[in-house]
Amino acid sequence: MAGLLNELDRPVDRRVLVLRVNGEDHQLLLPVHKTLLEVLREDLGLTGTKHGCELGECGTCTVLVAGEPQLSCLVLPVQLGGREVTTVEGLTAGSELTPLQRAFADLGAAQCGYCTPGMLLSATALLRSNPKPNATEIREALAGNLCRCTGYSKIVEAVELAASGRG
Repeated sequence: MAGLLNELDRPVDRRVLVLRVNGEDHQLLLPVHKTLLEVLREDLGLTGTKHGCELGECGTCTVLVAGEPQLSCLVLPVQLGGREVTTVEGLTAGSELTPLQRAFADLGAAQCGYCTPGMLLSATALLRSNPKPNATEIREALAGNLCRCTGYSKIVEAVELAASGRG
């Protein structure tokens, strides 16, 4: 028991980090063990990034790091090295929806909405790297994002609509 108490008495290792999130720099004093998901939600108030499994299996916490989808529950801010983080709040400029967001709304691709931020960010990365993906490529890009409400058809259709430029 004394050994455990000594462990608990140790000070938490904290670092001052500058995180660039959605185009803005944030200087924060953070425990080194705190995940990016926790920092986004608790310290920056960006609650669009959702808590899910916290094991890297569901995709609800997906954000873009330097334009690539990453599971924020598995990333420590100390690992970012100044790379840009984009959350669902950072997809739009002002109140104007992106074509992808508009397509999700128009086609009813978001039902309960819990998986939607992760889906949008994964699809955004796909469309940046492959502006005209087919349904198979869309399904592959979204494979790490689980949805319990849909059969994924409307989600795939929404990405196809956004890619077509008709959305």
